Amino acid sequence: MSQVSTNKTFILDTNVILHDSSCLNHFDEHDIVVPITVLEELDHFKKGNQTINFHAREFVRALDSLSANKLLNGGVSIGPDRGKISIKLEQILHADLKKHFPAAAKPDHHILNIGYHLACDNPARTFILVSKDVNLRMKAKAVGIMAEDYTTDHVKDIGALYTGCRCLENVESGLVEEVYSSRNGISPEQVRPERPFQPNEYIILRNGKKSALTVYHGDQNTLVTIRKKPVYGITPRNAEQGFAVHALCNNDISLVTISGKAGTGKTLLALAAALEQRNHYRQLVLARPIVPLSNKDIGYLPGDVHSKIRPYMQPLYDNLAVIRNQFSRQSQRHQQLDRLLEEEKLIIEPLAYIRGRSLVKMYMIVDESQNLTPHEVKTIITRAGEGTKIVFTGDIHQIDHPYLDSRSNGLSYLIEKMQGQSLYAHITLQKGERSLLSMLASELL
Repeated sequence: MSQVSTNKTFILDTNVILHDSSCLNHFDEHDIVVPITVLEELDHFKKGNQTINFHAREFVRALDSLSANKLLNGGVSIGPDRGKISIKLEQILHADLKKHFPAAAKPDHHILNIGYHLACDNPARTFILVSKDVNLRMKAKAVGIMAEDYTTDHVKDIGALYTGCRCLENVESGLVEEVYSSRNGISPEQVRPERPFQPNEYIILRNGKKSALTVYHGDQNTLVTIRKKPVYGITPRNAEQGFAVHALCNNDISLVTISGKAGTGKTLLALAAALEQRNHYRQLVLARPIVPLSNKDIGYLPGDVHSKIRPYMQPLYDNLAVIRNQFSRQSQRHQQLDRLLEEEKLIIEPLAYIRGRSLVKMYMIVDESQNLTPHEVKTIITRAGEGTKIVFTGDIHQIDHPYLDSRSNGLSYLIEKMQGQSLYAHITLQKGERSLLSMLASELL
């Protein structure tokens, strides 16, 4: 959380805890209030294998450990140089709120009511409701309670987020030819960059009409040329796509992120590269998180489990069809795709089905990763075993998750935290290649 003055108390909403069970450790010396309604809601999430279930269990255990044989209604210390945490019980709906929330049937309204009572009973103290629900934050502000988002894992400046590549114009004459002719590349000092290059950063060197596509090798401190190459019949259409393919096919890079708006080719390139690299891996895995429409669980959809999840996985099948349709039915590559699917060497599944598996010698693509929390991204990566490569793709500006945005989603967080690591590469794809209509819609609508 941001630095605040003393004499403040933060009231936690349930979604903050389900987002980060360690949130108790991020409020410095300030006090924390957990409404009893929040504990009731956490009780519904204790069972299950999803990340939110893990957070619910971890938070309750941490609370139990802090309280030990103490009573929480008076508050207990969270630790040295930390504030106290307490649980506040339900109260009769405050008279000021009755005309606005007559039934107080929603858990959000119970939390709001507890916060309002606290603010009225302790006018000398500042109470701040912390929630990832923008609607609840607006309601709190409407009745005179300060409210904030939980920003501990937010990206500081989304406009300055690492793009993975840059273009250096007007480099010295002859450097373009030199980098092509030199087997060992050229020194970064020869191009005099304004800021140091990051390991596996991609650089376009340009002098007039001449240009060279290069990558920076941090361990050797050299810029080396790369060439665009097709992968399983898909040919990169621009420099950025060429960079993405290079990172996707580089066995020395075990973590890749690709971001970009719709139609830039993120998923298609990742899938084609995985197929090209299939002989290096035991299994190719395509996964994406399920974010139910209108915040409804997939259980309300008709049919069996496969019928329920098929609509969410369809974009992955569509990209596979694009690759497959380049080849005739009789061709070896077309038949090879069928065999990979039949033998489950290539699987397409919801991300929830992948969690808990042992990720050894896999090429794993996580699509729509902007809908993951930073903790979910960390959980996936920390399960990677020997010989596994993980690729995260997504559009950080197109969030479907109700409690995430461009600064708080797992993909943005991963890009910011991993830049500069030798086993990591990132590319932001800028140019749409799906169609002129798609590109026009992305820019104007």
